[in-house]
Amino acid sequence: MSKSKTAENQGTRAVLASWIGTTMEYYDYACYGLAASLVFAKLFFPTADPIVGTLLALSSFAIGYIARPAGALIFGHIGDRLGRKKVLIVTLTMMGVATFVIGLLPTYAQIGALAPALLVLARVFQGVSAGGEYSGAILMTVEHSERSKRGFRGSLVNTGTTAGLVLANLVFLLVFLLPEEQLMAWGWRIPFLLSGVLVVIGLVMRLMVEESPEFEATKNVGAVHKMPIVAVFKDAGLRVVLVALGTVAAGTIFTLTTVFSLTYARMHLGISSSMMLAALLPATVVILVCVPVFGLLSDRVGVRPLFLAGAASLVVLPFVWFALLDTGQYWWMLLGFALLYVGYSANYAVVPAYFSQVFPPEYRFSGMSIGFTIGVILGNGFAPAIATGLLDATGSWIAIAFYAAVAALISLVAGLFLRTIPTDPEAEHHPGGVAARQIDPAIVRD
Repeated sequence: MSKSKTAENQGTRAVLASWIGTTMEYYDYACYGLAASLVFAKLFFPTADPIVGTLLALSSFAIGYIARPAGALIFGHIGDRLGRKKVLIVTLTMMGVATFVIGLLPTYAQIGALAPALLVLARVFQGVSAGGEYSGAILMTVEHSERSKRGFRGSLVNTGTTAGLVLANLVFLLVFLLPEEQLMAWGWRIPFLLSGVLVVIGLVMRLMVEESPEFEATKNVGAVHKMPIVAVFKDAGLRVVLVALGTVAAGTIFTLTTVFSLTYARMHLGISSSMMLAALLPATVVILVCVPVFGLLSDRVGVRPLFLAGAASLVVLPFVWFALLDTGQYWWMLLGFALLYVGYSANYAVVPAYFSQVFPPEYRFSGMSIGFTIGVILGNGFAPAIATGLLDATGSWIAIAFYAAVAALISLVAGLFLRTIPTDPEAEHHPGGVAARQIDPAIVRD
């Protein structure tokens, strides 16, 4: 088999392995988010007022995001020192085991205050593993691809977030068919226990992928840093901050629509969570279709223009989404989700190719994982709790829509300042070429 054919096969395997891992990560996170919105208040925080119990459950959801920086620092260092593949094996295993354990936990009624403590501990392990999982997955894909294909291939990995969400919601919809007594007794455990199957599939796929050619090239020329974290903050600290701020919009929108919307349905609209899920799930088809389309388009027009256009649309679309949700009519609610997801897709589709290419290979994992993780905390981590607090304080969605619009504006401004590193044209056709180091990283282009 020719060298180019082998590289293409490895690139395809990298996409599949990364997609499966990303699907599992967001399946696990979606399971926790759904359970935190719907059942954890009664199971693990039953002594609190219902509103307070819900806020505590959603705050435990946020703890996973708080733990992510530890994973970003640890796995970013390992990924830049020892390779991307090793990190992806460890993070996938940690995430799967932590989620599986949640499905086995005793509740407050069985062991008292120890139950929420164990839940939070498992959530911490989820967060630590997630700190390295997503960045490693997209780097494995991007670095196995020619630059002209990175937008599309990176976007394919990002569809894993929606696939994980859809899978988790479908499982929960089936579980919700159980009588409430059975649901609260054992049914809620099923989605978490199923993660064990995804772990096995993901590990098999990742073991079949070779190490990133760009990391191998960096290692072969002796360019691996002993302390990549120090190097990234010394040489690219501003880029780390801009990546973090650029991540805020998509994270806020994703978490508001997939987690908070269920709480909003119950607390404000007076409709069932099942009805909200019935509007949410079909709308996710928009993401599954639009993300690859925008990724393919970005390989023609550039990743930055699409990122900026998507962020700009998200300044306005949250107001449209909430207005349509408040009709309480199914088809208008579905349209609201679909419109919001078009803007989200344009912004989020290019994140892998865009953000990974603002750092050179020798500290790319550290820079990407730290920046992205901080952004995820700011965007995803507290969005459900903040939105629930705003709704309780104001009784209206307007303050929440302004909150989402400000998050989008922050990402838009960050994108205006963030540039990718130029590539040596002669190295462009060699996926293993250390192109980013051959030109001064201070010289940048769109």
